[in-house]
Amino acid sequence: MKSVTVLVAFLIFLVSACAPDQPRGAVSDSAPETSAVAAAAVEPAAPAGAFDQTLELQGITFRVTCPNASSINDATIVPEGLEIDNSPITREVDGSVIGAEVADLDANGSPEVYVYITSAGSGSYGSLLAYAANNRKSLSEIYLPPLEEDPEASSGYMGHDEFTALELRLGRRFPIYREGDTNAEPTGGTRQLQYRLEPGEAGWILRVDDRMDLD
Repeated sequence: MKSVTVLVAFLIFLVSACAPDQPRGAVSDSAPETSAVAAAAVEPAAPAGAFDQTLELQGITFRVTCPNASSINDATIVPEGLEIDNSPITREVDGSVIGAEVADLDANGSPEVYVYITSAGSGSYGSLLAYAANNRKSLSEIYLPPLEEDPEASSGYMGHDEFTALELRLGRRFPIYREGDTNAEPTGGTRQLQYRLEPGEAGWILRVDDRMDLD
């Protein structure tokens, strides 16, 4: 009896092995028609690590996307709800997009979008891609001056930035490195900066409004 069972199992294996392969994701002819419809409705998954977020404030929407596929990427901001120009904006960024926020730091009734970027490598240097709505009509770029232009703010800086929108200010913090510190072990505490949004010559500019060092 045992030999008969083994023979039957072997014959079943041969039949299944010789059956023609069915394409991956194909629907059997005997399957209900609704199954084929459901399969067609499934959207392809986003690439691993890709950033895709939609933000809204004061009736204006910003969709922020970035593939985060390499050390240099193209980040795209697509506005909706502006009265004149809702054209997508794409900029090359050094690193990957790790977050985005919408705010109205100057309380003028026209929101801004802040996109946070971290560079590749152990330093994880932070940068910013940001735009402000001009009277709810179109977008103008917001400029963040390089940190090294401010000796007091940049003293002991070696990356690992974190940005966040606070009440009427943009916050930034990072560890402080003392001489001899390794990248993984800063010993100087943490520095917190607050930026105020101001009109600039050709757009908007973020200026350091407050600085605080914490142990």
